[in-house]
Amino acid sequence: MGNIKTVLLVVNPISGDLDKTNLLDQVKKEIIKIKASLVIFYTKGKNDIKDLKASIKEVNPCRIICAGGDGTIKLVAEALQSRKIPVGIIPAGSANGLATNLELPGTIQEQIKTALGESVNAMDIILLDNEVCLHMSDFGLNAELIRNYEKSALRGKLGYLLQSIPTLVESEYPFQFIIEANNKIIETEGILVAIANARSYGTGATVNPRGRINDGKFEILIFKNFDVIEILKTLRNEVELDPDFVETIQTTEARISCIKPVAFQIDGEFLGERRDVHVKIKSRELMIAGPLLME
Repeated sequence: MGNIKTVLLVVNPISGDLDKTNLLDQVKKEIIKIKASLVIFYTKGKNDIKDLKASIKEVNPCRIICAGGDGTIKLVAEALQSRKIPVGIIPAGSANGLATNLELPGTIQEQIKTALGESVNAMDIILLDNEVCLHMSDFGLNAELIRNYEKSALRGKLGYLLQSIPTLVESEYPFQFIIEANNKIIETEGILVAIANARSYGTGATVNPRGRINDGKFEILIFKNFDVIEILKTLRNEVELDPDFVETIQTTEARISCIKPVAFQIDGEFLGERRDVHVKIKSRELMIAGPLLME
């Protein structure tokens, strides 16, 4: 911590519908303790990437702290443009999938200490047509659920649960996919195809037991059918999933195509319907403040 002279705090003021006054006060206290200077950048939802790039260039921080959800961390990763500035995370969004996978501490005080700590490790990121993915993206049923959830007035896990029923009723699954990876072409169908940099979704459901966020590879997960028993296994974090339920392809680059446009999401954000995406890994691209990642 003694080497940190300047901290850039990136805050999404509306993420997670949370009042961040207490969080900011606690960060300021810790910054004073380590005798560093603090610059706060508030996202506005417009021109954020351009403005944040300019702020990083002007401030030249020793450490960046994100106070928001996955979207805020993604914004920082895109703005850094491969600059190796350590990023600390204070999960404060409606979707905190990366923080879940990193198993960050549960209290704000401990999260701040971790974000300013000396332990720094490099994690991979995935590029999907040059858009950053931190932990999990997918085509199909889950993306449809996120789309319907975003339209709903009810938030939280209950909101997801209540949206699951109409999503299942209205969905036109199974979907048809063509996957090009490892010099092979696979034509298949399923309820969703996930592109995974980590082990679990933000809900904590483990769908990719082989996933390591710093191994230089990603996994393509083909969920073949709607199997309630196997879905319950993911929720209980059981690592042995039936291969008739999910097929896993590990690779560093791929192209995924759909016969017709299918709902698509990255890190919990619905991005419309897509017919194809080019996927590649950027190994150890993002420096994260925290303990050794996902051994």
